[in-house]
Amino acid sequence: QLQASGGGLVQAGGSLRLSCAASGFTSRSYSIGWFRQAPGKEREGVSCIGSSGRSTYYTDSVKGRFTITRDSAKNTVYLQMNNLKPEDTGVYYCAAVFSLGLPRASYDYAYWGQGTLVTVSS
Repeated sequence: QLQASGGGLVQAGGSLRLSCAASGFTSRSYSIGWFRQAPGKEREGVSCIGSSGRSTYYTDSVKGRFTITRDSAKNTVYLQMNNLKPEDTGVYYCAAVFSLGLPRASYDYAYWGQGTLVTVSS
């Protein structure tokens, strides 16, 4: 089970930290991805982190602004989002897959959280 939280309303240039808490997994060998879906648009991959926390990926539009980290002791992955822009608005989902790699596509992920809404006002 995945529980995403931390969304909210923020002005452009502001920051939010999203959390994705995992529970019920018998293994820690899972990668976590963050995806977002803006109104009227398809879901897109934002960032992902490997099971060890050493491998990360960011889509070009968030590089230098977002940072993904994981706290294995808490089974939680964080997405720190700084310098937010109105185009970052959307529902953010975290997803997990048991993998030693770094899957980037949504169809690679087997487990999904419920989503948390991020709204960035201009």
